[in-house]
Order: sequence, then C-alpha cells, then structure tokens
Amino acid sequence: MSDDTAPRVPYWHLYTDEDGVSRQRRCEMTEFELKSMQPPAAPQWQGEKHHDGMTVMVTVQPVGWEGAWHENPAPQWIIPLSGRWYVESMDGTRVEMGPGEISFGEDQGTREKDGRKGHMSGTVGDEPAVLMVVQFDSQRDRTTPCRFR
Repeated sequence: MSDDTAPRVPYWHLYTDEDGVSRQRRCEMTEFELKSMQPPAAPQWQGEKHHDGMTVMVTVQPVGWEGAWHENPAPQWIIPLSGRWYVESMDGTRVEMGPGEISFGEDQGTREKDGRKGHMSGTVGDEPAVLMVVQFDSQRDRTTPCRFR
C-alpha cells in the first residue's frame, strides 16, 4: 500500500440474522482519511470515530478453554494480542483468529436452535489466547452485517 492509497482493514462480524441465527461475515473497513492525529505529528490514515460509552478489558483464555454456547454480553470488538482462538456461529461457520485479526461480536437476540444459541468459542493450540475486548454500552435493535466501514 502506498502512502496515498487508503487502507482496507479486514474484520469478522458475528451478527444475528432476521431469523435469529448467528452468522459470520468477512468485512472490510475502507473509509479512512489521511490527517494528523495531533499536529505537528505526520498524517496517518484515520477511520471513522464511534462515540459510545465503552468498557475495555483484557481476558486470557487458558489452553484448552472452551465456552458453552452463549451470546456476546454486549456488542464488542475482540482483538487477539497473542495466541489463537475460534468462534463458531449457529450456521456452522468456524473462524480461527490470531494477532492482527479482529472480530466484532454482535450476536445478541439469537433464538435457540438445535441446542445452539449465540456462538461457541475457545482457544486453539498450545498457548493461552490473550484478547483485548472493547464493549459498547449501547445495543442496536437490529444488526446489519459489515456496519463498520
């Protein structure tokens, strides 16, 4: 990518469809503006700012950890810092992620189907998965896949 070409930042979006089934879609953030974060610092590509109350935490999933089927407690960005983890949605899609791969979990409002509700997640490999979680305070009534541009 050259300095004058806007970046494309991929992410996975775990969302609830109109039938109450969790699904995952690969998305891209593409709306960036080249500007200084704080002059006189050099310009950098900046994405859209989202104003919402947020909670930030780091969580560590031990080796072999696997959660039961559940919904995300709030819409949240999940950013792996080290190790690997997976997310499996109700439609059977399983995505494994490590550092540099991000996910937006927004599967609230799913309906139980075949003993599944929300998603299943867990660690992959022989080291703990260290994840930074940024939870939004507000929730949307209806989720739209790839809503972050």
